Amino acid sequence: MAGRQLSGLDVAFLCLEGESTPMHMGAVVIFDPGEPVDPEKIAKLLAERATRIPRLRQRVSPGLLPGAANWTDDPLFDPHEHIDTCELHEFYEEDPLAAHAAEWIEQPLDLARPLWQVRVVNGLPGNRFALLLKLHHAFTDGAGAFAVAAGLIDELPITKALLNKTETPPRPRSPLTLLKETLSDGKQTAGIATSILRAARPYPFSPLSAPSSTSRRLGFVRLEETELRQVRAAHGGTTNDVILAVLAGALRQWMVNRGQRVDGKRLRALIPVSTRARESGGANRLSGYLCELPVHIDDPVERLRAVRREMNRHKAVGTQAGAGAVPVLADRMPPPLHKLATRAAGQASGLLFDTVITNVPLPKLDLTLDGAPLREVYPLVPLAPRNALGIAAAVFHDGVHIGLQANGAAVPDTGSLRDAVLKSAAALYERSV
Repeated sequence: MAGRQLSGLDVAFLCLEGESTPMHMGAVVIFDPGEPVDPEKIAKLLAERATRIPRLRQRVSPGLLPGAANWTDDPLFDPHEHIDTCELHEFYEEDPLAAHAAEWIEQPLDLARPLWQVRVVNGLPGNRFALLLKLHHAFTDGAGAFAVAAGLIDELPITKALLNKTETPPRPRSPLTLLKETLSDGKQTAGIATSILRAARPYPFSPLSAPSSTSRRLGFVRLEETELRQVRAAHGGTTNDVILAVLAGALRQWMVNRGQRVDGKRLRALIPVSTRARESGGANRLSGYLCELPVHIDDPVERLRAVRREMNRHKAVGTQAGAGAVPVLADRMPPPLHKLATRAAGQASGLLFDTVITNVPLPKLDLTLDGAPLREVYPLVPLAPRNALGIAAAVFHDGVHIGLQANGAAVPDTGSLRDAVLKSAAALYERSV
């Protein structure tokens, strides 16, 4: 695995990196040991396990061609430099963990070192402790993040298999096959580019647009999965459809609370879609849909129906076409072109979408760390340039955990939005029983 070349999409995420646009994913993971723990002991255990995970020892090194780069082992790798501990004391905050995690998550990673960090946070109520995780998007996508970090938690058969998994080398292809694939990719690439140009909105004005800022605010919301299943049983759709409908209702109420009109308005969300195969390793395997969120609809059931129609339309087109397939287009661009164009294209992202909403898949397993059960996990998606808000969700056990990451200069408090998510979910559930 050492020396694997970064894909075009990997390079794009690195090129988007900036002081006010750090391109790392994150997560706040809460464990319940039932009794006080020694955070230094947890940190030592994590460091021991990190040394056994090959990808966590790798950094980005320049390639032979202009703009190209490779993943190579860091000869000075020390896991203790990536892991630290903290005792939570910000009890004057409404949510001390969210306030602390926001200050931590807004700090960019050092691109000259392996692109990850972990912090053990002690002092939560009930003897609980949290892990704050930071992993650059060039390193992997949301679907691959668990596979990369699986070796940090207590071993299970599936985590051991993920840790030992390597990327399958490409199958040998004849010159004729390569020619056909190149021509096919060229047609797809042109189709995606055309769709993006058609989808661009001139001079967008959005309540979710703001000048980029180094400041971040976080919010955590937990919904009952049983209630979402009841909504599905009553009105159909997928779990992701229901989550999107809940979030559309929450954004509608949040806009109203901020004195903004919602009649006739729609918000457009970029919905990342994993295209990774079972044999894929940690590399990014992404496409996406540009989904119109029906914030103009007051009725929660009608909002869900509108979301279902929109998502079904995108699924019929597929992940290799349409304006949402921006990651596919980025992956096919040569690295030198990313150096020239990606930052400028990122600044124009508001022409295409107002926010990013992602659903991170997690296994339905009883996961532990040093014997402490994992209870809650709130994923965090990086903010696109000029976006005021990014939303990530993860279904784990009997809960749907939603992580809100906001531009702190534009959204100084996420409390109103957290409340709106809970109220939106309750309104949809009440219409389903």
